[in-house]
Amino acid sequence: MCGINGFYNYSGRQLPAGDELIVRMNKVIRHRGPDNDGAWNNPSHKLFFGHQRLSIIDLSDLGHQPMINSTGEVIVFNGEIYNFRECQNLIKNHTLKSESDTEVLLNLYAEMGPACLEHLNGMFAFSIWNSKEETLFLARDQAGEKPLYYSTINGVFAFSSEIRALLQLPWIQAELDDEALYHFLTFNHLPPPMTMFKNIFKFHPGYKMIVDKNGIAEYEPYWNVKYMDLPNENPGDLQGLVLDNLQKAVDYRMVSDVPVGAFLSGGVDSSAIVSLMSKSLPYPVKTYSIGFKDQPGYDELPHARKVARLCGTDHYEKIVEPRDIEEFLPKIVEIFDEPLADATCIPIYFISEMARKQDTKVVLSGDGADELFAGYSNWMNYSRAYPFYNAYSRLPNFLKSAAWVTYVKLGRSARAKEILFRASKGQEFFWGGAKSFKESTKRNVLHPDFNKRIEHLNSYDVIQAFRVEYDQRSSGRTHTYVDWMCYLGFKYIVPNLYMHRADRLGMAHSIEIRAPFLDKEMVNMALSIPGDAKIAKGEPKAILKQALEKILPNEVLYRKKQGFCVPLNEWGGEIMVDYIADNLKQFCNDTGLFSYDALNQILEQQRKDTSGSLNDLWTLYFLMNWFKKWL
Repeated sequence: MCGINGFYNYSGRQLPAGDELIVRMNKVIRHRGPDNDGAWNNPSHKLFFGHQRLSIIDLSDLGHQPMINSTGEVIVFNGEIYNFRECQNLIKNHTLKSESDTEVLLNLYAEMGPACLEHLNGMFAFSIWNSKEETLFLARDQAGEKPLYYSTINGVFAFSSEIRALLQLPWIQAELDDEALYHFLTFNHLPPPMTMFKNIFKFHPGYKMIVDKNGIAEYEPYWNVKYMDLPNENPGDLQGLVLDNLQKAVDYRMVSDVPVGAFLSGGVDSSAIVSLMSKSLPYPVKTYSIGFKDQPGYDELPHARKVARLCGTDHYEKIVEPRDIEEFLPKIVEIFDEPLADATCIPIYFISEMARKQDTKVVLSGDGADELFAGYSNWMNYSRAYPFYNAYSRLPNFLKSAAWVTYVKLGRSARAKEILFRASKGQEFFWGGAKSFKESTKRNVLHPDFNKRIEHLNSYDVIQAFRVEYDQRSSGRTHTYVDWMCYLGFKYIVPNLYMHRADRLGMAHSIEIRAPFLDKEMVNMALSIPGDAKIAKGEPKAILKQALEKILPNEVLYRKKQGFCVPLNEWGGEIMVDYIADNLKQFCNDTGLFSYDALNQILEQQRKDTSGSLNDLWTLYFLMNWFKKWL
């Protein structure tokens, strides 16, 4: 795990102090790789590469980056290639000097070009300079586990692992992207290529790019979901396939020259990972869990302890107290230069901090399982309600519109209003991670001038793009509504919420978080499993749980899902309300983006009823702090 930077001046004009700029870019992402740093430029000073190293595989100086091979290719690489030893066998014309996966990747590209991507199993973002052709080749892994941002302004292409490094370049300014803000208010995160900044873009997962002397010459996907024909006659065969694939994915992710630990909540996914790790390692796995003082409704420590004892792990815990959250809340925007308003960041920050204090650089997590295997209870509700929603959507438009208007006048639940609104507009039922301001009411909180600027925008366009892609990928297959939800979960929610969150919070403490469920073969298999095997007899994630019965007891597999939550309302509600109350008018005046009266009404409602829309409050608190820090 590392941080990468670079810029390529293909314009021909002279850039002053390029060597100083690349050092500045490295410095602001030092947290991503405090073990070593490096910078390199080509003889013409058109290209500059920078790297911050977190040493995981081949801890010697032979793994130093930027790395140059015998034929003149140069690489900066962030991530891990788990099957790099297998890939070594594909290299015929280069002699390897190290035990580094970086060198394998560099020389695999030197011999195969972009086709090298077909052979990689890992999480990665990298850039390779082809000195013969004078081109840059960049790629990002298929699940979006590793971040990659880029910008092209006035004949200079720049890239980095984090936006804060790009903002060190004098020709890149921190300017708000109106469209990104509009969508962020609905999703609390952003789809690629948006980042909240004009002229700074986020690489799509599973994409590759070539930059030549004229700029970006190619940007296209190199990977997408490949649906498989799976055994469907004997349930045991499918269960065995699930378990075998997960074991293989876990084994790959224990490739490391430093000890590997795990986050353990005591839920199905993390418990499965820890159990499989424990069976493969000759020493106890270090496991890490988090709890909240005097908050049993949010505390999964008893469940985590039970699994830790069962698997014989070396177990560590942290009890978070109110003062921890009070101290952390203002810091969260320091971590997220690309905004992410998600309160679950809080426990992940503290559990990552604890792991690093125990000298653990690498941890495995259960991220992705709920999206691939339909593990959320509200997904079951969507699945059950979809036939009724579909039938209602076919009604004449005047009837749907009348129903929505009547429901609004009656003052019923915001969630139900939103569903009726979607039906009245002929939109998709399931929007995945749309947790914040509802599309039916969002414009009420925006300033009239801003509304006029973005009147053509509709956040449904984000979901519709994924639905069109899904229909193309699944053409010819019999599928259920659950299949679509899992596809959207993997393609949209996983990279832009969960992986973004894991990368930034892990890297804040210089630790690498690996997600076995996001192994590319695991993804293809999981998304190919029919939805009725995932939600069966009222049980979410049914096929996964059935497969795991061989390694975990039923009391772990079938207990009520608790979720990785935080007592934000109990401990942080008053802090957020007071901050917003003190700063809201100034924020609205300074930005000219929001209606003070509408936002103040949300604030007053929260004061009267703390069970109200906490997520809207959190989004507003986060945005006010984020604007102050980054804009």
